Amino acid sequence: MYPVLFRLGPLTIYSYGTMMAVAFLTAAYLTGRELERRGYSAELASRLVVWAAAGGLVGARAWSVANDIENFLERPFHTLFSGSGFVWYGGLAGGLAAVSWAIRRYRLPWRQTVDSIAPALSLAHGIGRLGCELAGDGDWGKPSTLPWAHSYPRAIIGWENWTAAAGYPPDVRVHPTPLYEAVAYTVIFAILWGLRKRDLPEGSLFWLYLVLAPAARFAIEYLRLNPPVLWGLTQAQLFSALLIAVGIAQLAAARPKRDPVPKAQQRSRHR
Repeated sequence: MYPVLFRLGPLTIYSYGTMMAVAFLTAAYLTGRELERRGYSAELASRLVVWAAAGGLVGARAWSVANDIENFLERPFHTLFSGSGFVWYGGLAGGLAAVSWAIRRYRLPWRQTVDSIAPALSLAHGIGRLGCELAGDGDWGKPSTLPWAHSYPRAIIGWENWTAAAGYPPDVRVHPTPLYEAVAYTVIFAILWGLRKRDLPEGSLFWLYLVLAPAARFAIEYLRLNPPVLWGLTQAQLFSALLIAVGIAQLAAARPKRDPVPKAQQRSRHR
């Protein structure tokens, strides 16, 4: 693990922050290309990404604090400004709310704009997960003997505390679930990017993202350490299931309805 990339005097460059910056820049570039292709100003992409980043970080941190209010009350400054504890679905909710507000402010069509953002959002999510892997922010999975399983001795979250509490040796190897997510979201990006020029109903790319990304998280969650809260499912899986249902319902509603066959043609078929 490489939570710290390098130091320049008093300046410390962290891997998580670096990968987040790369994710935002990538998202701005790809979103700008899509907006321009659709006839809008590419310069708006950077503004939308700033709003998405701000809303996403606030939403992710707020959800994390809500889930661990006792720790927040004990160490509020550390909880708010540590390099861990960002919850992905809190970030999605906060980012979507902020972007929707920005879309309205800049008078853009909502469905076309979120379709422009969806592929970039998936790839940025994958890049962000690489930051989680480099930093070791507590997202590792269950113990594993697979060849690519490894330990996180230099994680920014207490690896030794976790292994001791769970009864594992410090060198126990676990599923690198951030890498699994990074691969999954990159594949989803490739799918959405390949579909972006198809003649699809407006909003379809975003609704498809809302199905595929949570489905990936739902599956990978079985390898993570989060405890079940209801029906044997974790909180992330329950929220993922909700998003999948919303995405499927919206995709079904967005499907173009076929024109009914004229009665004259119907009669001719029975002659």
